[in-house]
Amino acid sequence: MSQTETGRKQNPAYVITLCAVCFGLNMLGAFICGKFGINMYLDTVGTVLAAVCGGYIPGILVAFCTTFIKGLSDHEALFYSLVGMLMGVCGAFFSKHKFFNNFFKTVATIPVFMIVAVIPDSILTWFLYPENQTTFAEQFASDFRIELADKSVTVIIVFLIFILLPKTLLKKFRYQVLYQAPLTDEMAKAVRKSRPRSLSINIKIALILTLASFLIAGSSTVISFVLYRDATIHDHESIATGVAEVVAGTIDADRVDEFIAEGSAAEGYDETEERLYMLRESHVDILYIYVYKIEEDGCHVVFDLDTEETEGSEAGDIMPFDDSFSHLIPDLLAGRPIAPIITNDSFGWLMTVYKPVYDSSGNCVCYAAADISMNDIAAYQNRFVAKLIALFIGFFILIIAISLWFVRSNLLTPVNTIAYSAGAFAFNNDDALEENVERLRKLDIRTGDEIENLYLAFLKTTEDSLRYVEDIEKKNETISKMQNSLIMVLADLVESRDKCTGDHVRKTAAYAHIIMTEMKKRGFYPELLTDDFINDVMNAAPLHDIGKIHVSDMILNKPAKLNDEEFKQMQSHTTLGSRIIDRAIDIVPDSAYLHEAKNLSEYHHEKWNGKGYPHGISGEDIPLSARIMAVADVFDALVSRRSYKPPFSVEKAMDIIRSDAGTHFDPLVAEAFISAEAEVRKVAEEFGSAEYSKDENADTTEPK
Repeated sequence: MSQTETGRKQNPAYVITLCAVCFGLNMLGAFICGKFGINMYLDTVGTVLAAVCGGYIPGILVAFCTTFIKGLSDHEALFYSLVGMLMGVCGAFFSKHKFFNNFFKTVATIPVFMIVAVIPDSILTWFLYPENQTTFAEQFASDFRIELADKSVTVIIVFLIFILLPKTLLKKFRYQVLYQAPLTDEMAKAVRKSRPRSLSINIKIALILTLASFLIAGSSTVISFVLYRDATIHDHESIATGVAEVVAGTIDADRVDEFIAEGSAAEGYDETEERLYMLRESHVDILYIYVYKIEEDGCHVVFDLDTEETEGSEAGDIMPFDDSFSHLIPDLLAGRPIAPIITNDSFGWLMTVYKPVYDSSGNCVCYAAADISMNDIAAYQNRFVAKLIALFIGFFILIIAISLWFVRSNLLTPVNTIAYSAGAFAFNNDDALEENVERLRKLDIRTGDEIENLYLAFLKTTEDSLRYVEDIEKKNETISKMQNSLIMVLADLVESRDKCTGDHVRKTAAYAHIIMTEMKKRGFYPELLTDDFINDVMNAAPLHDIGKIHVSDMILNKPAKLNDEEFKQMQSHTTLGSRIIDRAIDIVPDSAYLHEAKNLSEYHHEKWNGKGYPHGISGEDIPLSARIMAVADVFDALVSRRSYKPPFSVEKAMDIIRSDAGTHFDPLVAEAFISAEAEVRKVAEEFGSAEYSKDENADTTEPK
């Protein structure tokens, strides 16, 4: 069936089931790889499958749920939600463009999936795990090898599952609407193709959400970074301060000069140095620990612990003051406490905490110092920012996708379907109007907000309009019947004065209809012979002799041939009738049938060769309606009894019409009339016109 049944609601259970099954596939793939030590992830198979079968929302939701559940046991997994969601977006995009309907097209998507995964994966891993001590290029190369295998297997598995699923089931997975009946395929296609004059609401809302999200996320990130940086520095400062204080408490201050002079030879020196090494090893953030006695000539080394990169100075060595400490020399010489300082000099970018060491007399004899590398603090900060950005982008994709789907389902689709239904309204007939209203009624929009109010108001207006149109049509039909009846009564009044014309107006109207029907069938004058033209001529035909109302009864009923003066008066009925109808047109100027009535009345005695009256015009200068009436009028006069002649047979009358084609009559009109002889004969017999004359030499004088 090519069209969705409009009244049938979609069942969200299919989409929920799809998401649940695909989530299970993700977890199963991750479990298998972990259990058997496979160097792949396989935790996006379900994500891509959900996106391919159900679209953007199912794919993104499955990716989010997967990383959320994995994050309960490994919170670092949360920061990789971005990768899964990008996989879902790509899967939905490729499915929308029919890539998964063909194996070779499916294989062509593997590089895209791989690049989409490996770039953010490598960046995140490089920032989140700086302790790996690898360059970004090395990290990228490692991830590339893994992702190539992982995404190849993932895409092939998804393709195999996709082609095996029934098409009817796949259609149920794509849950498009929520607040109205599903659209027919034709309507859905038309709605998708509709384009606004500028940006659509969908794009505008996406831009607003994006801007708002970036503003909120940007400001939140800056604030969070500043707070995190300050807290990190404060925490490390506390650690360095605590270590420096422990170092100060570990040293025998009364023996500092002995330690400087003798170094390792001094009793207890090595034991103290060993405790300082143990203290440093217990605090991984501490880079350097040393003890200096500050003198005018520089820093006299008491203790200076070695590191893997740098060998410490020997006891008694004198270290020159770094320029960054020049402003602190007076305080250091005076033995005053100093605040932690951050320097970037020959020993690197460091945070240094100095703690005075007091002897038993309370004099400051040296300073215990602990250094923390600011590069490590910066690495923590970079890692924090990377986590923030990864979380933001992941949640941004989720929020944008859900928001746009909600807007499309709750706003755009209802509005566009209402607009489509309004634009597709047809007023051809009553059935078309009723179909329009029924189509609009079946939309069944239930958003519960202003959109529903708009829909209900539009539906009520449409239904009221339909009833109003039906009422107008009934009244127009009544008026039309009344008008035609009045025309016929008026024509009968005129005709009743001519005692020998009988049902002339009715018969000529019937003959005219036969002629026009046959002409249309044969394709004659197609630009003129429209349905409206035929209807107007039929309504106007009874008025073709309306001018006879001004002609004397003596002339109308004279049993002999008219003399010239009488014939001239008889001819005047054409122009007199035209004037009568002109007065009617002044009252009703937009009446098309009155204009045809004027043509019929004034020109139905004109001849094709220009020898008719009252104007002597010829050919197609004579209105078509008058050329048609000329044949109908003459034929009826020929086959009817008149006061001045007996009736002709149909055969003889047809011969006269045939012989006068191209002189008296339009040849095409005459041809159509002669071709429809069977229908003409039925009309003549119905009205009893053909009282077939046995006198083949009867008078053929043109009728009045």
